Amino acid sequence: MPQQTETIEEPRLVAAAALVAERVAFEVETEIPTAHGRFRFRAYRDLVTGDEHLAIVSLAPVVQGALVRVHSECLTGEVFSSEKCECGPQLDAALERIADGGVVVYLRGHEGRGIGLVAKLKAYRLQQSGLDTLDANLALGLPADDREYVAAAAILGDLGLHSVRLLTNNPDKIAQLTGHGIEVVERVPLVTGAAPANLAYLRAKRDRMGHLIPADT
Repeated sequence: MPQQTETIEEPRLVAAAALVAERVAFEVETEIPTAHGRFRFRAYRDLVTGDEHLAIVSLAPVVQGALVRVHSECLTGEVFSSEKCECGPQLDAALERIADGGVVVYLRGHEGRGIGLVAKLKAYRLQQSGLDTLDANLALGLPADDREYVAAAAILGDLGLHSVRLLTNNPDKIAQLTGHGIEVVERVPLVTGAAPANLAYLRAKRDRMGHLIPADT
């Protein structure tokens, strides 16, 4: 009697599929030409927070181990070119670098490392009096970083990406994505946008929050 074999799906893929169903709902995809090239824009609704996230996907083939940037929304840096942070230049650089086969996951609701736009501006005002980016948040009774990346992992799972080269300086992103079933096979540094107005901010992220930013910044 022939031996029956049972196909057991890899647990990581099962977990990723469940995560997608529980956390995000795909809404629409369309192609958009940008200054950095033409991309597929895929919109997702976050079933927990209600935020609308984006996956900006290269038209070139995206395979396992593709270059991926998980990017937090920053209105002041990306729209108004604020030099208080490096978010705008980071987004521009990421879009340039994923054009040959990668993804930018753009997370809404992450303004000010998750504290919101109004609270971020309050923290900026406190920084004018001498507090650094971490202590300003804490002085407002808010966490230094309130972001979580479950939706990002769910979106990557929906794209069929279970291993990535992550474009980041933030080890917490690596830890959280790994914890949600995304294998980070390489960390790719993204150091750009340093300016006199944000050097103290960058150094606080490096020295107090563990971001992997060069010592000579």
